Amino acid sequence: MSQDITADCLNMMMNVKKAGRKELEVSRISEFLIRVLEIAKKNDYIDFKKDKGKVRIEIKKLSNCQAIKPRFNVKSTDIEKYLRRYMPARDFGILLISTSKGIMTQEEALKEKIGGSLIAYFY
Repeated sequence: MSQDITADCLNMMMNVKKAGRKELEVSRISEFLIRVLEIAKKNDYIDFKKDKGKVRIEIKKLSNCQAIKPRFNVKSTDIEKYLRRYMPARDFGILLISTSKGIMTQEEALKEKIGGSLIAYFY
């Protein structure tokens, strides 16, 4: 276990997927992690329920997810470069960016024309 709760959760999700299971329970959570999971849920990669300090995650159409380390700071003009680096194809998957307006996908950040720090990707 590392100090990065988000990276730990995403790694656990991929380990569960590789093991052929569909559900996992995470006991180390934070508001930041919950926001990341909400965006993944909105894009139909996972489903989750939070209760009593734990999160129960059900994997849906997730192929891959990973935290981006180190957390690169990007301008809105540089987002395309990182999309090519982390995504397998154009218009496939989401790249999460922590901006001054909160955590958002690359599409929202490009629409708002703001940059931020890269967090993770899902596809």
